[in-house]
Amino acid sequence: MIKTVIFDLGRVLVDFDFMRGYRTMSEISGLDVDEIRRRFQSSGIANEFESGAIGEQEFERRTQAMLGTSMPADQFEEIWFSVFLPGTLMPEDVVAGIRRNHRTVLLSNTNEMHFRGLKRHYPILDHFDAYVLSHEAGAMKPSPVIYEAAIRAAGCRPEECYFTDDVPEFVEGARRHGIDAVQFQGAAHAMEQLSARGVTW
Repeated sequence: MIKTVIFDLGRVLVDFDFMRGYRTMSEISGLDVDEIRRRFQSSGIANEFESGAIGEQEFERRTQAMLGTSMPADQFEEIWFSVFLPGTLMPEDVVAGIRRNHRTVLLSNTNEMHFRGLKRHYPILDHFDAYVLSHEAGAMKPSPVIYEAAIRAAGCRPEECYFTDDVPEFVEGARRHGIDAVQFQGAAHAMEQLSARGVTW
C-alpha cells in the first residue's frame, strides 16, 4: 500500500524553459544565446548551485563575471526565475487531495533562488508535508544521498512510496532504492498510475 507520494518539481508540477532566461541574458550581455548556454555548461556553475556547493551570492557573482554583466541582484534573480512557465502540469486540486489521504514529499534538483520564487508564485507547493531539495541535501538526483533523504522524509518503507519524475535516470535511481517509481508522462498518465496503486484524492 502506498503511504507517501513523492513528486519531482520541474516538468512534473511546473514547466520551465531555460531559453527564456538565456534570451534575456543575451540582450543584456551582448553574447549570443548559444555562447551563454556553452558557458553555463562548461563552467558547471549551475550544478554547483543546485548541489549546495555555492550559495546564491557566489552564484550571482560568478555568473555575472562569466557573462560580463553588472546588473542589480534583484534583476539577476528575476531573470534567473523567468525560466518557469505559468500554470502547473499537475492539477493543484489533485495534489491537495492526495495530501488529505497520504503523506506528500517534494524531491527536486533545485536551488535556493529558484525555490524561493516557486514558493511565492506557485501555491501548488503549499500542499507538501516535506521538501527534499538538492541544495539543502548537498546532493542531486541520481545520488543515493538524496533518495535516502527522501525515504526518511516519507516516514515509511521505500516500497510504500510512489515517485514520479520526468527523467528516466532519476526514476531508475529511485527504483534502486526500492521505491515504486514511474516516469512522468503527463497528468492523466500520472493519475492513472496513482489510482492503480490505491492513491485517492
